[in-house]
Amino acid sequence: MSYVERRRFLWVVFLAGLLVLALSAALTNGTTLVRLRFQDLAQRATAIARLRCVGSESRWEQGELWTETRFEVMEMHKGSLSRLVTVRTIGGHDGHLRSHVDGVPAFQNGEQVYLFLWGRAGEPYRVLGWTQGTFRIARDRATGVESVTQDSAAAAVFDPETRSFRRGGIRNVPVAVFQIKLRKALEDP
Repeated sequence: MSYVERRRFLWVVFLAGLLVLALSAALTNGTTLVRLRFQDLAQRATAIARLRCVGSESRWEQGELWTETRFEVMEMHKGSLSRLVTVRTIGGHDGHLRSHVDGVPAFQNGEQVYLFLWGRAGEPYRVLGWTQGTFRIARDRATGVESVTQDSAAAAVFDPETRSFRRGGIRNVPVAVFQIKLRKALEDP
């Protein structure tokens, strides 16, 4: 192989490598969630509860980093949970390494949330619809009123009915109103 042919070959290999990198980045860059209606979340969930985060731990398992977060059950709305429940999510921290998947919720010690969970007895629970099944509770400092905001309310989620991405969900709804909406969703099949 001559110098010119070798150089041309190396350029082709280099450009092919760039193309592969560009395609892999484009294909793995985001997570697409299909929008679940609130009633669908409520009906499909194995358990629904108001929980307080008491800690989490990340660990490697079969080449993936997973986080198991422990919660104290404050109120039960569907299903049966023990006083402490473990929720498993993909991603987490291990030393200086961080694994993040778009759409997967992360929790902070002490925060309170409503979670729509699914799972089997004896296994850690999963959050149904990831950010769609995660509802953060915030307390207004001035009034003391608690409100609920769905994690996915700010994210674009695919709506199969309109075949488009749109933002939506529950934002800054008083807890009392959220609980009424939840009771109604659980009553209507």
